[in-house]
Amino acid sequence: MFRALRWLLKAALVFVAVTVLWVGLYRFVPPPFTFTMLGDVVGGRGVTKDWMPLSQMDPDMPRAAIAGEDARFCEHHGFDFNAIASAAYRNAKGGRIRGGSTISQQTAKNAFLFQGGGYVRKAAEAYFTVLIEALWGKRRIMEVYLNIAETGIGTYGANAGAMRYFHHDASRLSPTEAARIAAVLPLPKKREAVSPDGFVRRHGNRIARYVGVVRRQGLDACVR
Repeated sequence: MFRALRWLLKAALVFVAVTVLWVGLYRFVPPPFTFTMLGDVVGGRGVTKDWMPLSQMDPDMPRAAIAGEDARFCEHHGFDFNAIASAAYRNAKGGRIRGGSTISQQTAKNAFLFQGGGYVRKAAEAYFTVLIEALWGKRRIMEVYLNIAETGIGTYGANAGAMRYFHHDASRLSPTEAARIAAVLPLPKKREAVSPDGFVRRHGNRIARYVGVVRRQGLDACVR
């Protein structure tokens, strides 16, 4: 009994040490590959990515991400409990399932974990979310998010997405272009930012209108 407990304690300490070092490394080094990218490779699809520092990216891109994905990104500490409760209420009423994940949670999942996995993966996501909030800070979280989030099938990051859809890099995105990339983020394997129709067009136009609101109200202050 006590031997088993000691083994479990040692295993837990090793896990914490390894994960803290892993997260600490990514504070300075771009994540070279992710499990989602590996899934594309295994599935026979290529992977296109082109890291761009946030300092070089058009500021309307993080504004569009905040407008479309996480309006309280600069206020919360990784978890927006109001959004989670609201999503749970809408889902209980039926219709299209909505998530309440913040950009921090999505970054933790994209950088360190795999898609799916149920409650075990969600628990690991929460753990890594706490770590990146503590060790990275908001600006680095946004930078990693906008470089590893899938922006189309086999396409990762806002810069690669800009090249794919608009044939120029992410340093000079218009509010509409940034909004269209942000509109793809929730379902990148089913949506296209170029010549969008239906929900993608409506959602992109809505995000484009709120990009200016994010700027004027300083909702992007933590990433400037």
